[in-house]
Amino acid sequence: MNKIAILFLLTVCLYSCATKKEIVYFQDAESLNLKEINSSFEPIIEPNDILYITVSSIDEEVVKPFKRSIGSEGAPVTNNIQLQGYLVDSEGNIRFPVLGTLSVMGKTRGTVEQELKTKLSEYITDVVVDVRIINFKVTVIGEVKAPGVFRIQDERVTLPEAIALAGDFTLDGKRNAVTVIREENGVRKVARIDYTSADLFTTPYYFLKQNDIVYVEPSLKGVRKSGFIPDVPALLSLVTVVLSTVILLTR
Repeated sequence: MNKIAILFLLTVCLYSCATKKEIVYFQDAESLNLKEINSSFEPIIEPNDILYITVSSIDEEVVKPFKRSIGSEGAPVTNNIQLQGYLVDSEGNIRFPVLGTLSVMGKTRGTVEQELKTKLSEYITDVVVDVRIINFKVTVIGEVKAPGVFRIQDERVTLPEAIALAGDFTLDGKRNAVTVIREENGVRKVARIDYTSADLFTTPYYFLKQNDIVYVEPSLKGVRKSGFIPDVPALLSLVTVVLSTVILLTR
């Protein structure tokens, strides 16, 4: 009986311990040494994005017809920058002053800037166009220390950066099962990312897109804490008491 009790206790202890492989980030990162870095990432414009478009020239009188929400003194009617933006409708279009309806869905900011510049050059010789996605945000939930919705100013954020914004994983976060949920061209995509693997840096989900949702699953330990699975330490204490009682009674 003593041998059985000791064997059981050892098994439970081993079962409740996390291994190094489950905890350490970016294992085998040496394999990435000297690999070329993709620095050309640009977000693709999708429906419901809000674009902030500025048109400028040396002669500001010439560009006035191409600006929206201008008050009587030349100041925007509202200070809310999102209300001054152009909402991409469900068809992927925006309505621009003078130029009318423009298709922007599926294009990068740079492409839209160039297309607008080409069209506006018919009216303005020295036109300068700048396009920004002002509602770029990602959501991080699950087993992180500070879950939430994070607005990204420069329209470029990686998965490690998003996890860092959320305060990193909790001790109960499952690092080899990070889920990224993405809507692209009207299709919802779900990917499972192993944060402990260096392959993270080569996955298409390394750079996050606007409105991506990142979910960190709880580990088995975290699930046990929720009460759905008996907690090992509590179960261990109960079993220890029972076995001790049995040993005393059977001597």
